[in-house]
Amino acid sequence: MSQWSQVQQLEIKFLEQVDQFYDDNFPMEIRHLLAQWIESQDWEAAANNEAMAMILLQNLIIQVDEQLDRVSQEKNLLLIHNLKRIRKLLQGKYHGNPMHIAVIISNCLREERRILAAASMPVQGPLEKSLQNSVVSERQRNVEHKVSAIKNSAQMTDQDVKYLEDLQEEFDFRYKTIQSLEQNDKNSALIKQEMLALQAMLNTLDYKRKEVLSKIGRVIHEIDMLISNMLTEELLDWKRRQQIACIGGPLHGGLDQLQNCFTLLAESLFQVRRQLEKLDELLTRLTYDGDPIPVQRPQLLEKVNFLLYNLFRNSFVVERQPCMPTHPQRPLVLKTLIQFTVKLRLLIKLPELNYQIRVKATIDNNRRFVLCGTHVKAMNMDESANGSLSVEFRHLASLTQPKEMKTSAGSKGNEGPHMVTEELHSISFETQVCLYGLTINLETSSLPVVMISNVSQLPNAWASIIWYNLSTNDPQNLSFFNNPPAATLSQLLEVLSWQFSSYVGRGLNSEQLNMLAEKLMGQPISYNDYQLSWAKFCKEHLPGKSFTFWVWLEAILDLIKKHILPLWIDGYVMGFVSKEKERILLKDKTPGTFLLRFSESNLGGITFTWVDQLENGKYVTFHSVEPYNKGRLSALPFADILRDYKVIMADNVPENPLKYLYPDIPKDKAFGKHYSSQPNEVSKPSDGGVKGYVPSVFIPVSKILNDSIEPHSPSDLLPMSPSVYAVLREHLSPTAIETAVSVVNFSI
Repeated sequence: MSQWSQVQQLEIKFLEQVDQFYDDNFPMEIRHLLAQWIESQDWEAAANNEAMAMILLQNLIIQVDEQLDRVSQEKNLLLIHNLKRIRKLLQGKYHGNPMHIAVIISNCLREERRILAAASMPVQGPLEKSLQNSVVSERQRNVEHKVSAIKNSAQMTDQDVKYLEDLQEEFDFRYKTIQSLEQNDKNSALIKQEMLALQAMLNTLDYKRKEVLSKIGRVIHEIDMLISNMLTEELLDWKRRQQIACIGGPLHGGLDQLQNCFTLLAESLFQVRRQLEKLDELLTRLTYDGDPIPVQRPQLLEKVNFLLYNLFRNSFVVERQPCMPTHPQRPLVLKTLIQFTVKLRLLIKLPELNYQIRVKATIDNNRRFVLCGTHVKAMNMDESANGSLSVEFRHLASLTQPKEMKTSAGSKGNEGPHMVTEELHSISFETQVCLYGLTINLETSSLPVVMISNVSQLPNAWASIIWYNLSTNDPQNLSFFNNPPAATLSQLLEVLSWQFSSYVGRGLNSEQLNMLAEKLMGQPISYNDYQLSWAKFCKEHLPGKSFTFWVWLEAILDLIKKHILPLWIDGYVMGFVSKEKERILLKDKTPGTFLLRFSESNLGGITFTWVDQLENGKYVTFHSVEPYNKGRLSALPFADILRDYKVIMADNVPENPLKYLYPDIPKDKAFGKHYSSQPNEVSKPSDGGVKGYVPSVFIPVSKILNDSIEPHSPSDLLPMSPSVYAVLREHLSPTAIETAVSVVNFSI
């Protein structure tokens, strides 16, 4: 079943979440019509490879054209109209930046996987629940409403200023007219009456000046309160959601809405600034005793400039955190000499700033690392599909200073792996905005990054990134690992499930999470409020093992990704289940029922256990094969192993003991679509193959000895073809075959 088919079967509350991230940037019609094709492409790789992204964009347009031809024959007018509109959008919006559509589709697919994983869990995790707080959603709506109201108020004040200007021009004209009269004419009764009218007009002018200044003051106060009390919180919430998204959590949206709010507020402040300038102009033409403009205007202008400084400084954000194209799902881990990308945005989108802001990137202040590549670029509105004012650094790389390289080389023997992967660094960005007489210096920084020199350090570096972003809201605590705080076990387990949903397409259910909790704590516990230390997670070896919990889990993720991904996505790998629990699950099942679990003693290993019944029918026995690791799975697909696996018991003919996947799914029904070839059949030496040779295939064979207690050879995979085995049966006795076939069952 395709991922999109699974999404369509979700409950309405989850479908509403899906609806939120499909818009004109990537219409849902295309996702629906091209579901199979879209899911078969590597959008994650294309998001960091412009040539690949361009090819995928061109192929996407071809797919849309094919759909358009189909619906044209069906005369579906509405769909024809929509597809033409979408085709035009794809060509116009993404032709100059094909990587953007790859990023969008990759994020959508990832978010679908996360929602599917969340739907499979009995309750929403504590972290995700906090990110979807109804109070937060209500505040977002309030911010947008207040910003709109402020914009309207500023525009209404514009009309008041215009009325004041017209009134003053009329006063000025009438006053100058009287001034131009002869002295005798000024003493006439008519002129005296006109002077009284001018005095009344001056009183009205004074009232209107005070009214306009009062309205300007209210607009400024409303903007100040909105920025201080609500908009700043919205921005902090977005940054927190971005932190969580970096470690596999829900896709962080809302930046476009924030940009709209920041831009409207900036426009309103500049509008108020122009109003104050107009009042200053009116002041030069007319002033009087008690005039409110020279008293109030300087204070209001100072407040407006302060708010603009504050607004601009908060609007300079890292839209996409540093990430190596080679590891798109491991952001914030950077390898020296390997390029990484990072994107920044100014949330105040004004046309006057296009190509006028040059951003400079630097790393650290301790001079240990330097950046090489293009580290100064101009922000523009042309590269982003949504027209945001942004800049993307695509060719940055970090380089260790020569002096530091010598120092590191001299102390290499004393430097443990955690000393590198627990050291946090920061990539900083600075620029200057010059606009309407204002000069504002802007600075921002990425979330802390971990620098590695060897890819073998990546797992521990990623663990550091997870722990940091799970445990703190502080975006710049570079000394965090001097004394890392404990994490709530329930939140950590939620994040671990995200690692599976984002990296291998399917999260963990409550039973699997319970097993991980027991693995971490060494016993069954109620983990809702339990605190787990950083050392327990990533530094201390598991009891009786030579590796840590995180290294064990990371090896399983790698195994799934490279060798059993389709089986995992289909939900056929139980995976995280203890030996004790698997026996409880299997003991009452039909003989031949089996389940798949990850080895607890072998890194990156997977095994299967089946239940069998003794001849007397009163007792059951369990058999587990030696775990298959990535080396052996590279030679033979796991689904084929399950299909072809054979067991030799005493003098019996080899047979496959695996009949039903737990709880009662016929094996071929579960795995049939994943078989890479037809089942192996016994053939004679003359059948097929290179002339003079018997065709050979790998057959996984185990030998179970009823009277054996200790396992024999650790191998359960023999390079024996069916035809060779048939020949052996014809010419050799069972005892001789037993001698040749020394592979035995292993209990793991």
